[in-house]
Amino acid sequence: MRRILATARTEFRIAFRNRWVAIAIGLMALFALVLTAAGSAPTGVLGADRLSVTVASLTSLAVYLVPLLALLMAFDAIAGEAERGTLPLLLTYPGSRVEILIGKLLAHLIVLALALVAGYGLAAAAAFLADPGAASGLPALFRLGWTSLLLGATFLGAGYALSALARRPSGAAGLAMGLWLGAVVLYDLALLAAVVADGGGWFTTDLFPLALLANPADAFRLFNLAASEATAAATGVGGAAAAMPLWQSALSVLLWPLAALALSSAAFRKVTP
Repeated sequence: MRRILATARTEFRIAFRNRWVAIAIGLMALFALVLTAAGSAPTGVLGADRLSVTVASLTSLAVYLVPLLALLMAFDAIAGEAERGTLPLLLTYPGSRVEILIGKLLAHLIVLALALVAGYGLAAAAAFLADPGAASGLPALFRLGWTSLLLGATFLGAGYALSALARRPSGAAGLAMGLWLGAVVLYDLALLAAVVADGGGWFTTDLFPLALLANPADAFRLFNLAASEATAAATGVGGAAAAMPLWQSALSVLLWPLAALALSSAAFRKVTP
């Protein structure tokens, strides 16, 4: 544990020096406040409190922004060390490679947690100022917070794996952007096209729910929307979230970070100084 914390402290100082802390907090705070203002209109129509509607809007924000921030922090975690020539020195330390990865993950999760607290906290404060009954949406906000951290951990692990495989920051950056585009944007478009082409057949009824759970971003969105009082405020996956058992999306959200960490550990073991 001492070696993990030492690695985490070093990585956090690097992130702070590279302005990642300020960038992450600024982006989350800005977009959270914008979405809070833009998403407040449906509260009267849905009969839900303002914070619950805000959480539904923040879920859509987190699906796009949290994976992006995680990949931007992780893509040079190993490739950057190799390019700067510090990787051989890092590997001579007493800690194992898994401990090094966990230390980096802990530091980056702290950065991400600071950004989430700032963004979600400002959004909650704005909701409370506009709606005194917004306290009923606090459980949904807390659920969004810890699942956002798990989503970030998933893409941090994936970013470490890409960084280990690429061995160059430029190549790792390209792979990270490709992963974000594929997992967050193109995956859902492909599913939508398949559902339209299927016309209510076996893909829509049998394979489509499993395909949603196979994507960490979609599983995160399904879990948060399924347990929200303002599911109707989020279009597209509201029906799927209401139809699928909550435990399935929860299990996917919990397992993906472990799978990503195992993948990054396997990729890091193949890296030679």
